[in-house]
Amino acid sequence: MKLSPVRTDAGTEPSPSTQLEGVCQLQIDQLLVVLPLMGACIAYYDPQNGQQQRLFRYAPGQTMLSASALEYLASEVWLHDAMPVLTLSDLESGFLPGRGYACPLVHRSPNPEYLLLFASQELSAEQCQLVERSAGLLASHIALHQRCWRQHAEIELLEQVIQRTGHQLRNPLSLISLYAENLCLGLPGGQSQEQAAIIRETVNDLSANLTELIYCGQGVRLRATPHDLRQVVAEAVEGMRPLFERKGVQVTYPETSLVLPVDRLQMKQVFDNLLQNAVHFSPEGTAVRFRWRAFQSEALVEISDQGPGLSSQDLQNLFTPFYTQRPGGTGLGLAIARKIVLDHQGSLWAQNLPGGGAQFCLSLPRPQSR
Repeated sequence: MKLSPVRTDAGTEPSPSTQLEGVCQLQIDQLLVVLPLMGACIAYYDPQNGQQQRLFRYAPGQTMLSASALEYLASEVWLHDAMPVLTLSDLESGFLPGRGYACPLVHRSPNPEYLLLFASQELSAEQCQLVERSAGLLASHIALHQRCWRQHAEIELLEQVIQRTGHQLRNPLSLISLYAENLCLGLPGGQSQEQAAIIRETVNDLSANLTELIYCGQGVRLRATPHDLRQVVAEAVEGMRPLFERKGVQVTYPETSLVLPVDRLQMKQVFDNLLQNAVHFSPEGTAVRFRWRAFQSEALVEISDQGPGLSSQDLQNLFTPFYTQRPGGTGLGLAIARKIVLDHQGSLWAQNLPGGGAQFCLSLPRPQSR
């Protein structure tokens, strides 16, 4: 059987939906080659268009299903929660040709996902196991595609928020800076002039941070050069020393260097956000610990605290823009941190520690030494 690749216009990348359809088509075509099947169908949810998709494929020489059979399958009256996920079940109906089999990938309402097979003869136990392994691969790939698409949509929303917020804050900050400068020039020496100078310097720092934030939201090329992450972490810790000293929280990090190609200012923003989050949820007198390890092709950085840990809701929504459990929080800090890490071709995730507390894990690519 000749397999047809997914085609796109010359010089263009296939869309995520087209890529997913191509993977499903290839998996079904492989089953049609090795099994005595007349046809197969896969139903899956595509978040790009927000609809359930059904992909039918037929073995060479086989005709399409009848209108009554297609209507019966589309009704999904045959699908029920008693069918085990990733397990092949008999599908008995007078509308279907030969032997019908159903293998649910995910029980979800609406938009269930499943694999249907129409066989010319009963499948053996070995053949059923082959189908179930293929269904597991399909389910994993579809779930990964859906997670990636949600992540993509969240990042787009975050970029829009960053741009809008940046433009709204620029003019007020410029005005405050102008008045602070005038006060510095007009006031006689003494405490009032010192306070005006502090206002001016603080506003200048805010403007610089805002510029970096807008730069992060533009999705432009990173200014990545080799930097020692230990030094970047040390700067983040020093900048927040008043915060964790006030709570009596100890922050520690290794003495060993870890040199990676990163955008230093953006990576410092990541550590600022993660450290501030860890210290906020740490009880008084506890510790926040950094740890890093270098592997052949990546480096792993771990930031752990001794706080209450993360709820199941936290683990599901932690990096979603505007989700926060901190009073007065914006819900953007962790979302921005993840975007920066993704721009560095890395990963950022969170988990609970067995002994209590939360841990954020950050992986970054590490160039191969020659």
